[in-house]
Amino acid sequence: MSAGTTPSMIYEPMLAVSWDEPFSDPQWMFEPKLDGIRAIAQIDGDEIVIRSRTSRIITEAYPELAVLVGRRCVLDGEIVAYDESGRPSFERIQSRIHLRGQRAAEASTTIPIGYAVFDALELDGRPLIGEPLEERTAVLATLDLPDRVLRVDQIPEHGEALFDAVAAAGMEGIVAKRRGSLYRPGTRSSEWRKIPHVRRVRAVVGGFTPGEGGRSGQFGALLVGMWDGGHLRWAGRVGTGFDAKTLRAIRAALEQMRRPHSPFHPDAGLPRDAVWVEPQLVAEIAFKEWTATGRLRAPSFKGFSDRPVDEVTWATEQELN
Repeated sequence: MSAGTTPSMIYEPMLAVSWDEPFSDPQWMFEPKLDGIRAIAQIDGDEIVIRSRTSRIITEAYPELAVLVGRRCVLDGEIVAYDESGRPSFERIQSRIHLRGQRAAEASTTIPIGYAVFDALELDGRPLIGEPLEERTAVLATLDLPDRVLRVDQIPEHGEALFDAVAAAGMEGIVAKRRGSLYRPGTRSSEWRKIPHVRRVRAVVGGFTPGEGGRSGQFGALLVGMWDGGHLRWAGRVGTGFDAKTLRAIRAALEQMRRPHSPFHPDAGLPRDAVWVEPQLVAEIAFKEWTATGRLRAPSFKGFSDRPVDEVTWATEQELN
């Protein structure tokens, strides 16, 4: 920090609890949930320190944010990278996380990032965390922020309408914040609620990976895909969403369908220890997004579908999302 000033305290970010369904309520404010890297920016004139959710200094990874100069303040927000359609992409921001120095500078021209700010924790050395949400939002609105930094708009009352708009845009979900709520550093509070937009897809099971550790004797993950031009195109592995009973039942069924060769179109990403099965089962899968390489991100098993296997095509499943 600049000479002659008292360093601001290090703030841990306030966290939201998970909430299953969107809702509307005049006592709540709602904002889009952005899929990026949580970051708290500490600014003092031309000096900037950016910390991750775990308070690790990550300033060097994002040289674009050197534009955050000016009034002494502490901001809370999300560092995001955007895909070709302009949506925040966690996959793209991941490629920036571990870069430093010249590599980070080069990446700033090919994978540019922005900083989406949704809270003000301190201004001119005065902590704001004891002020209600509306007051912190009003302070944030007074700040002169550069082009690469944007304020996240808050929508009063109409959470369901915002959720529908976010879902239609293929974004991650929304966050609900109770009016009058204080900022509680390091606390996961029910006064903030994150409501994800969970996408669904059907996929054909073509194999599995052997189980390890607590899953020894069962399976680690299902290998799934969709038909594309007569080939079964691999879409990833699904390793969550199973209880002990389901694991045993599925493993027993898979044993009856084993085959010596892969049913998938050749793909360098397929695991080498895979066990192949006849493509006879269709799984229902929840996931966050498609990656640029056509993989399901954060997939979770939800059950089996009675959809005919040959109707589970890449084209039809993309239409669902």
